[in-house]
Amino acid sequence: MSGDMDYGTLPSEGDDHFHHLDAHLVATGTLMATLDNVQATIEAKAMMVAHGAAGHGKTMSVNSALRKVAPDITYRLELRSGPTPRDIRHGLFRALGLPGEPPTRPIEFDTLLKETLSQSFRVLVCDEAQWMGRSSFEYWRHLWDDRGTDMAVIFAGGDNCYKVLKREPMLASRIFIWQKFARMPEDEVVATLPAFHSLWGGVAPQMIRGIDRAAAHGNFRNWATITKHMLNGMDKLGLPEVNQDLVNWVYSKLGGM
Repeated sequence: MSGDMDYGTLPSEGDDHFHHLDAHLVATGTLMATLDNVQATIEAKAMMVAHGAAGHGKTMSVNSALRKVAPDITYRLELRSGPTPRDIRHGLFRALGLPGEPPTRPIEFDTLLKETLSQSFRVLVCDEAQWMGRSSFEYWRHLWDDRGTDMAVIFAGGDNCYKVLKREPMLASRIFIWQKFARMPEDEVVATLPAFHSLWGGVAPQMIRGIDRAAAHGNFRNWATITKHMLNGMDKLGLPEVNQDLVNWVYSKLGGM
């Protein structure tokens, strides 16, 4: 699965922003709840699931929380393309920075990982966890359940990871915290956007509400895309500020309008 996983430590805050916008992280209610939940999961050496539809800030919120409470002991895997337990073994080998070549036999590989994970406490983050099936979640449980390992596990992913786990009582019963990410309420969108990016500082709240209802739908990834188009449009059209003509120009770039 080379090329289908990313491994290692936490990305920088700038890398969290969609389209690499020069934007700010805003302390929304969801962000603060995530910080509390991640901290509680780490203190309990437990497992947590952050789940919800794409674009609602799961990865950004989890990364932000971990930068505050466990930046030096967090090891991150981002999954793709239906990973198997074998893929997760190799992903952990790389994320943990283990030397030499990976063992070829599963039993030897598992022994190596368990020995490594027993040496000091670590936080393991499995991003895009919606790609995993039952056997992959079972493998994480196998590592976490071992008496010798010293770890907390945070899964971040779409609603499929919630559905898979909830179908399996043995797995679901191990989850300490379930956090569902949902669309941002309209009032919070209006309050948050000016702090998120200076573009929105002088825009009337009613215009922001209209854009949210027509195109963004409380999804912060949508708002990042709209902000990027707005900035491009202002430059292309020579506009000093946001107006309805610019909004309509941006709408022309978006599908599903």
